[in-house]
Parts: sequence; C-alpha cells; structure tokens
Amino acid sequence: MSEAFIKIDLHGLRQEEAVKVIDRALEKAGPSTYQIHLVHGYHRGTSLRTMIHDWYRYDDRIKRIMPGDNPGITVLILKELYA
Repeated sequence: MSEAFIKIDLHGLRQEEAVKVIDRALEKAGPSTYQIHLVHGYHRGTSLRTMIHDWYRYDDRIKRIMPGDNPGITVLILKELYA
C-alpha cells in the first residue's frame, strides 16, 4: 500500500478477525503511509475500539493512537505530519 492515509472498515468483524486485517494493513503500509483510519462503529464498536488500544498500544510500528473525527473511528499514526 502506498497511500498516505488508509481507511479500513471493521464493521461486523470479531476481534480476532479485526487483528488479522489490521496486521495485514500494517505489514503492507509503505514508507509514504502516515495514518491508518480504523472504522469500527460506535454503538456496537466499542469492544473493537478497546481492543485496538490494548493490542496496538506498544506496537513499535505505531507512533500513537488517537480518536478519529467521530467516536466510531480510531486512527493509528505511523508517521507524524509536519508542516
């Protein structure tokens, strides 16, 4: 993947499935990939949001984890954007 921002829809996935999808995206992320936006939903997506924070908090490939534009999105920051 060579996009600067990758968006992945995790709706309907179990935690184990979501981890596989996220790991695959992290492995394929190219040097120009800055962020991965994980769309997990809000009302029934809180278990995925919690899993993302718990599972990837100490992953060396990720600089930090932050909320997206709405509560149903979590963003993995792979590289910082500097102005």
